[in-house]
Amino acid sequence: MKIMTVCGHGLGTSFMVEMNIKQVLQDLGVTGVEVEHSDLSSVAPGDADVFFLAKDIADGGSHLGEVVVLNNIIDMDELREKVTNLMKEKNLI
Repeated sequence: MKIMTVCGHGLGTSFMVEMNIKQVLQDLGVTGVEVEHSDLSSVAPGDADVFFLAKDIADGGSHLGEVVVLNNIIDMDELREKVTNLMKEKNLI
């Protein structure tokens, strides 16, 4: 499984979310999930199985496929909840 974190223009925000998702996955004991980051203008639907986007760019990423929208990209509790739910949905935990 591959997760792609996506931000609007640069790569700083998406890189931060990528690192935080990796930490959550490690805390959950989940292995075998690849996590990368990109910007919205460079990402394509086939680049990942699931895309994590901030609420402010979610409409621009609706064409990507399965999207998880983050209301607050620095809220670790929200991220942990959404990653955990995704892992349960994919039967990885």
